[in-house]
Amino acid sequence: MKRLILSVIGFTLSIFAFSSNAGVFAYIPNSTSNNVSVIDTSNNTVTATVGVGILPVGVSVSPDGTKVYVSNSSDGTVSVIRTSDNTVTATVGVGILPEGVSVSPDGRKVYVANTADNTVSVIRTSDNTVTETVSVGNIPQGVSVSPDGRKVYVANTADNTVSVIRTSDNTVTATFGVGGPPVGISVSPDGTKVYVANNNNTVSIIRASDNTVTATVGVGNFPTGVSVSPDGTKVYVSNSSSNNVSVIRTSDNTVTATVGVGNFPTGVSVSPDGTKVYVSNSSSNNVSVIRTSDNTVTATVGVGTTPYAFGNFIATISSPLPPTPSPSPEPIPTLSEWAQFIMILMMIGTVGWYTRRMYR
Repeated sequence: MKRLILSVIGFTLSIFAFSSNAGVFAYIPNSTSNNVSVIDTSNNTVTATVGVGILPVGVSVSPDGTKVYVSNSSDGTVSVIRTSDNTVTATVGVGILPEGVSVSPDGRKVYVANTADNTVSVIRTSDNTVTETVSVGNIPQGVSVSPDGRKVYVANTADNTVSVIRTSDNTVTATFGVGGPPVGISVSPDGTKVYVANNNNTVSIIRASDNTVTATVGVGNFPTGVSVSPDGTKVYVSNSSSNNVSVIRTSDNTVTATVGVGNFPTGVSVSPDGTKVYVSNSSSNNVSVIRTSDNTVTATVGVGTTPYAFGNFIATISSPLPPTPSPSPEPIPTLSEWAQFIMILMMIGTVGWYTRRMYR
């Protein structure tokens, strides 16, 4: 009887543990704090700080939201964060000075751009093993996987080029020039276009079918990060030296707005529902939140020091199912917080009554 009561209490408490981690969170690597700030986007508060390696820069979230991969430049490693409890579960050695990170759509591979040895490391996520190292151009920084998982685009800053890796055999099938030293890179949700932020104050727009630059759009000074909205209608570009974000309308490749943010913005990521854009301001030690309906900064969230956050850093975390109690196979209905609280009080009262009866 004691074991049954304690099991029910344990199961009830587990409901709290499993429900508390659901939501949409922004994972911001703080380069000189050597940690990652976790922002709950529902209220724009930092809910956790996760220690990682030295000089974390790049970041990418797995499609199912269960893992976050962070490149630690000084360590030559990638930290793997389990989002359910914000624990680092693995540290993977890659190349020298890793920066850009991108997870494949099926979550099975992670591609890491190593800036100092001009390679891309391919990590198998099932066992966090580097299975391949692909040579690309000089000083690769940004990296982005196509939505179908067949191609990886790598921005080679020193070459003014983009390398295209065929994922089936990890072969570079094309290398083409862009408008200037490319840094950030992002593929549109439909896979038809690739947007490249060039340090010469432009964004190159590439037609993915034949790797042709079809347009070049002028933006702010020293553009670094680039992110496409989920519906593909807008592109957001962080301009590090002009402290703002350019908003590009993709239908005609026109800059429709310029939004002032913090100092030296680098990382930029659009929320899954497209209503908000999060921008990491490296010199301000904060994150600006832009409401996309009117391009207004609605919040500024303090984080660690030098938040770089280069890549896709917003994760949608689903609440995992609580364990099914044995022996009953019946599903446990979802309980409100008040109902859960009342159940805990009832269980504690039952244990007290049973204990008094045992020792009476």
